Amino acid sequence: MPHHAPIMKVSLCKHYKATVIKFGNDIGEAKDHALKVGKEKGLVYVNGYDDPAILAGQGTMGLEIMEQVPDLDACVIPVGGGGLLAGSALAIKHLMPHVKVISVESENCASWQKALDEGKPSKVTCLPSLADGLAVPVVGTNAFATAKPHVDRHIVLSEDQIALAILRLVEMEKAVVEGAGATALAAILAGKLPELKGKKVVVPLCGGNIDTTVLGRCLDRGLAADGRLVKFTVQIDDRPCGIAELSRIVGELGVSFKDIFHERAWVRSNIFNVDIKCVVETRDWEHAFQLKEVLEKHYPGRVIWKVSPRLEEEAKEAITVHH
Repeated sequence: MPHHAPIMKVSLCKHYKATVIKFGNDIGEAKDHALKVGKEKGLVYVNGYDDPAILAGQGTMGLEIMEQVPDLDACVIPVGGGGLLAGSALAIKHLMPHVKVISVESENCASWQKALDEGKPSKVTCLPSLADGLAVPVVGTNAFATAKPHVDRHIVLSEDQIALAILRLVEMEKAVVEGAGATALAAILAGKLPELKGKKVVVPLCGGNIDTTVLGRCLDRGLAADGRLVKFTVQIDDRPCGIAELSRIVGELGVSFKDIFHERAWVRSNIFNVDIKCVVETRDWEHAFQLKEVLEKHYPGRVIWKVSPRLEEEAKEAITVHH
């Protein structure tokens, strides 16, 4: 396993009497080391996402889906190395050719998109991802050849979109799902598949190996992506009642402080000013934008909004569509 493999995955493997060797920064480097160890010790290496028998076994998910949902219209499947996608897509398309099969991955390790662009498995640089189970730098050769003819569409998602899906599953389904397992749902929640509206769609939640500490970070990231956790810096007068005034403005909007920090030493303006760094809880993006408007009106030129431009633009588009 890579050095950064989730603690829960490592612990469970050890619990089932496996000898766990941690090596490399991603699954590709760990795989190369495993091949070397296998050769030295005369052990058989079983590729977890490209061995033909593994593909066949993962294809049983496709069979189960069709047994349970015989009037299926589409299936959205996460893809990393490609084994689950290849086996399931082959089974679904063989028995129900009209069903749409859609693959989804994170932009932080878009190896399937790279393979599609190059026409063959090609290496990409993997960045840390919430969907660590999909972080395979080179997709499987067998998996790619098997799945490519049967996949109708491919989607690449941002980390914020994956985090929001994890949050929605916890809040609405009371289900703890790892990033890789929530990626398919993330594509739908992000509005990437509007053609599926009104259709019968299966979204497999394939994976629950997420560390408790990582889950907490995912939920915070999801709240931020949902406009319910907002960060900003505002410069106020460093005098009695300065904080009280800010608190009154924020409180009257129904916004709650989650964290607050005073910055005096590195303020480059008036020595009698202080930067207040705030993290606040809001209801949604509309509520957050209302807060921003009020703050900028009351403290003109002294508010720094700490929201990524892409996330803010996506939120404004979503609000416009909703109205």
